[in-house]
Amino acid sequence: MFRELVRKNKELSKDECIKILTEEKRGVLSVLGDEDYPYGMPMNHFYNIEDGAIYFHCGNIGHRLDSLKNHNKVSFCVYDKGFKKENHWELNFKSVIVFGKIEIIDDKEKIIDITTKLSYKFIQDENYIQKEIASALDITLLLKLHIEHICGKAITES
Repeated sequence: MFRELVRKNKELSKDECIKILTEEKRGVLSVLGDEDYPYGMPMNHFYNIEDGAIYFHCGNIGHRLDSLKNHNKVSFCVYDKGFKKENHWELNFKSVIVFGKIEIIDDKEKIIDITTKLSYKFIQDENYIQKEIASALDITLLLKLHIEHICGKAITES
């Protein structure tokens, strides 16, 4: 069902893809939006090693949520910071694209658990994290991306 990577010599292993999904903080989630236009938005994410899913937090209203209620298939793209070789202008980086279906979760305990884990990617202040989560809990949902296909590749700009 999903296309294979054309340039096999650039393909990343599944472990490399998971490492990028785990370590990087942001990516672009793309949904099928209004009038079937693609709608991509930057999102913080949490890759959960326990269940192999990617989680996002979001508000309980908006374009993204309306789109997902109509069509739950998505793609999510993440790439690392990359590096430049000495005396070269081009950036070398690794990217991962995930395809799957989104499940909307409104279970408060799950929201607290996942948003706490996500928050630790950015800040280590437990009091701040719990205060922020408590203040937005009633208007927060989780999006759980059930991964159906994952691929990654190493890229050198040129």
